[in-house]
Amino acid sequence: MKRFAVCALALTVLSFAARPVFSHCEIPCGIYDDQMRISLIEEHIATIEKSMKDIVELSKASPVNYNQIVRWTMNKDTHADELQHIVSQYFLTQRVKPTPPQDGPKYDAYIEQVKLLHEMLVAAMKCKQTTDLQNVEKLRSLTSAFAAAYFGPGEPERKR
Repeated sequence: MKRFAVCALALTVLSFAARPVFSHCEIPCGIYDDQMRISLIEEHIATIEKSMKDIVELSKASPVNYNQIVRWTMNKDTHADELQHIVSQYFLTQRVKPTPPQDGPKYDAYIEQVKLLHEMLVAAMKCKQTTDLQNVEKLRSLTSAFAAAYFGPGEPERKR
């Protein structure tokens, strides 16, 4: 019982001694590579596309190799999930900053970026649901539009 009381007291003291950390992201590392994340998204899109094409081809074979179809389907879904993770955890949570409506053009840019990111999430979901390559093209187009809206005109550079 004494040991429990000592541990409880120690935890209480430590919890009051710890200083709060205020940061803009989940881990205050300060390391960002926005262009790399766009490149990763593009790589996930290419992998989703290859997976869809292979699923369609394998479905036409006789006999059908269901094991390979399942593997390519899981691969497609995993890459769509990873893409959604980058969009939500990296861009929406950490990089695109909420802007008040009174900030005019900055607010308009914020709304455009959030709209494009949301459309990317939905397009990735549709890629998981089908093998329709139009969803891949939409995702590619949305990624390009988001990069232009996020980085602005000219060569994309790292935002800090």
